[in-house]
Amino acid sequence: MLSSLPTTYNEVRVSPDDLYGELFKEVQLRRLFKDSKAFADAVPHHDAAEIILAYNRQKSQADFDLKSFVEAHFEMPPEVKTEHGGDRGIPPIEEHIEWLWSRLSRPVKAQHLGGSLLVLPDPYVVPGGRFREIYYWDSYFTMLGLKESGRIDLIESMIGNFVHLLDHFGHIPTGNRTYYLSRSQPPVFSLMIELFCGIKGDEVLVQFLPQLQKEYDFWMNGHERLNAEEPAYRRVVRLPDGTLLNRYWDDRATPRPEAYVEDVELAREAKEKYGHEAESVYRCLRAAAESGWDFSSRWMADGESFATIQTTNLLPVDLNCLLHHLESTLAEAYRRGNYPDIARQYEQKASQRKSAIDTYFWDESRNFYMDYDFRQQKFTNTFSLAAVFPLFFKLASTKQARFVKSYLRLNFLRSGGMLSTLTNSGQQWDVPNGWAPLQWLTYKGLRNYRFNRTADRLRTNWLYVVEKQYKSGGKLLEKYNVVHTNLHAHDGEYEIQEGFGWTNGVYLAMKNE
Repeated sequence: MLSSLPTTYNEVRVSPDDLYGELFKEVQLRRLFKDSKAFADAVPHHDAAEIILAYNRQKSQADFDLKSFVEAHFEMPPEVKTEHGGDRGIPPIEEHIEWLWSRLSRPVKAQHLGGSLLVLPDPYVVPGGRFREIYYWDSYFTMLGLKESGRIDLIESMIGNFVHLLDHFGHIPTGNRTYYLSRSQPPVFSLMIELFCGIKGDEVLVQFLPQLQKEYDFWMNGHERLNAEEPAYRRVVRLPDGTLLNRYWDDRATPRPEAYVEDVELAREAKEKYGHEAESVYRCLRAAAESGWDFSSRWMADGESFATIQTTNLLPVDLNCLLHHLESTLAEAYRRGNYPDIARQYEQKASQRKSAIDTYFWDESRNFYMDYDFRQQKFTNTFSLAAVFPLFFKLASTKQARFVKSYLRLNFLRSGGMLSTLTNSGQQWDVPNGWAPLQWLTYKGLRNYRFNRTADRLRTNWLYVVEKQYKSGGKLLEKYNVVHTNLHAHDGEYEIQEGFGWTNGVYLAMKNE
């Protein structure tokens, strides 16, 4: 007799689409639930093998109802609600954010055993809505607000969780779900450590040296095997001149469990219209999800049609700036740890990457930083806020920064803040939407080069749209319509979520500047 105790994916580390096979596929393709992520996050009442056995035994019966079967064998996850109750009306926004920190926090004892959740050792903050788990790059921007709120305990525990993930899996997955284990997100761990050093002192840098090294090893995995015949492997690309740069990737090439039916439908469209193979489409979708910009015209071959997605052909400027920061952080950590020879090696790596960023991402004909298509050996055509990363990390020359600033002010800046791109593709990281992390990175990048007038205008416009939407609905949202501030942002592949971790963090950090 099989055990009736829930099987934890912590033990088997299996994605729910693999674990439940045909059952998972049927539930998703028949759209039993409005949000594909709901079933991916469901918690089983029994051992997985028991559920599959029952499904195979009952599915051919005349009175079998799939939804009733799922509801009998799984607990569906609730969304994270963040509305104030009672009759006191809408509180001041700063008071609401302080209340939200506890609402969005997940103590260790509140984590569900069973299902796809990877249990973490310390408390953490979730974004909110359908996002019921910790997310990698979201957490850095959330930490900015936690610092303003004096919640150093949560910053420390969240960093501890990322250390745990690096030690157990060799990388930080998108979030603590088994179906996220095949991919990461923008590598901001070194920024988290930099933030923590600003609180505790630079001496803690050496404490996290092993995990910083694991992060770097993950992103550079396979670089030694690259040559003219095999120029790309996983997340590393060797260009014809020998330069090593990075791309986004996913180790799997199947529909994402949290967006199963959407991925299947897009792969079908890509095959019919462009002859693209499903495996390539799935890989590119997953790689774009790793970028955090899911989804954007940045990843489309024609800049417009989602079915032309080609993420794995592209070297993103923002990713490579983040890895420059990681290399620089490793150099400093090794220097403080009294490993001068290794420190010099990482200083050289950072120097080489800085030169490569100039060579492969600065488009002199446009005077703007662009992503680079290493297959076609040319710049892409999508103007995006990824161009602010060299300014944020002080990698741009004064002349380059001035060109970027002028283009942003004339083309990206709107009454509610900065657009993410200039393309209206229908995807959520395109016109008319603006996102908190990009507002912060742009703001700080402009400040780094003393473009204070443009930075102040951005700050004013972004705080305005956040406060305006909050006053009208009492909610802080994942993203905002920065073009028409009376309207909500475009949905993308799911509805607008409320909460919201990184919006709360960036709002407090920018408000207190």
